[in-house]
Amino acid sequence: MHLQLSGTANDSIVDGPGIRFTIFVQGCPHHCRGCQNPQTHPFEGGTLTDTDALAEQIRANPLLDGVTFSGGEPFCQAAALADLGEKVREMGLNVITYTGYTFEELYARREEDGIGALLAVTDHLVDGRFIEEQKSYQLHFRGSANQRVLDCRESLARGCAVETEFA
Repeated sequence: MHLQLSGTANDSIVDGPGIRFTIFVQGCPHHCRGCQNPQTHPFEGGTLTDTDALAEQIRANPLLDGVTFSGGEPFCQAAALADLGEKVREMGLNVITYTGYTFEELYARREEDGIGALLAVTDHLVDGRFIEEQKSYQLHFRGSANQRVLDCRESLARGCAVETEFA
């Protein structure tokens, strides 16, 4: 499968706990004011990349604790990221997905084009649009106070958002 990427970060320490391989997808419908990645908003541009090639890049880094899907909006390319997420989980790594949608919005659309599959391979979901007025540097791995860190597997099992903290 293929992803339209804005870029990657091989050894990120700011996109979740530990050392992470971060994938920034191209394209976002939210256009949050003050977004830290406005270059990812247009759906045109970026680089078309094969998920198998990305999996090999991830596998080649023995220092990784996990992989983070960011953007742009990952759920606009949910099926391809779900495919990659399965490969990542087979490597024994965890998956964090950042989204401007809420869990409730995604859960209602879980039957659509890979959305449920991406939720299923996500360990932690950081949900909600970035709200510039709620921005805080005191938050760990979140941009604004409205955003939640969710245990995605438990949330799916219960059918409602289950908040947690990163370990």
